[in-house]
Amino acid sequence: MCGVCGCGNAQKTLDGKVLDGHDHTHDHAHDHQHHHGHTDGHSHAPGLDGARMVQIEMDIMSKNDGYAAQNRVRFMESGQLALNLVSSPGSGKTSLLVRTLEDLKDEMALGVIEGDQHTANDADRIRATGVSAVQLNTGKGCHLDAHMVGHAMDELALDKSGIVFIENVGNLVCPAGFDLGEAHKVVVLSVTEGEDKPLKYPDMFAASDLMLLNKVDLLPYLDFDVNAAIANAQRINPGIRVLQVSARTGEGMEGWYTFLRSALVLADVSQGPSTPTLHAAE
Repeated sequence: MCGVCGCGNAQKTLDGKVLDGHDHTHDHAHDHQHHHGHTDGHSHAPGLDGARMVQIEMDIMSKNDGYAAQNRVRFMESGQLALNLVSSPGSGKTSLLVRTLEDLKDEMALGVIEGDQHTANDADRIRATGVSAVQLNTGKGCHLDAHMVGHAMDELALDKSGIVFIENVGNLVCPAGFDLGEAHKVVVLSVTEGEDKPLKYPDMFAASDLMLLNKVDLLPYLDFDVNAAIANAQRINPGIRVLQVSARTGEGMEGWYTFLRSALVLADVSQGPSTPTLHAAE
């Protein structure tokens, strides 16, 4: 994972403000503290043996899980549904999110935490819908982590009982292992990708509760086997739900909105997040 890719050396920013590279304690309005010396240890330092690398990776994940637990409590206490949107680059994840915001913004409170290595292009697209968005840039980093999300929530204006969409960095590897405090991971797979993506990147599909098969409007022009893609995803994760959608035409989007409405209702403070019932492959 990140002990190999070296992304811990990345400079992380929140709308241009540096988050990493210094020792400090943050006192947040949500009544908990983020203590971080940022000895993430993701880098391949010369002389580190295998056992030391494993220990460093375990320390990283332990710290992240602690921050994720804090985030989860915060979401639950606010009655907010947090969804972690993950995919390969080019899946149409941002376009799907923009359409979702435009269709639902008058119905419920919505907010977006936007993750990219560089630029605020996607956050600007989100803000153009009138929905509040916070940009997180990871630099060389290949994923968002729970600590960054905690910072972003301090900046995100969102009413209680709303949905927080966390659009992760386009990557089907490292984001699979990092809990952000979300209720569900939602993986977006486009029909312009291969049907075998779930088999190539099993950890991501195993970690996701819902797969959105996007760009189905292009199926007449492609050699893509929908049934094989769904079967591969369910082979990795028999419990995964699948919805076929098109962000461009709106096909299938009502099923996605039904999922969101149901999940928001089920994100009860006393019971915690539950997975709404869906048909296996709509």
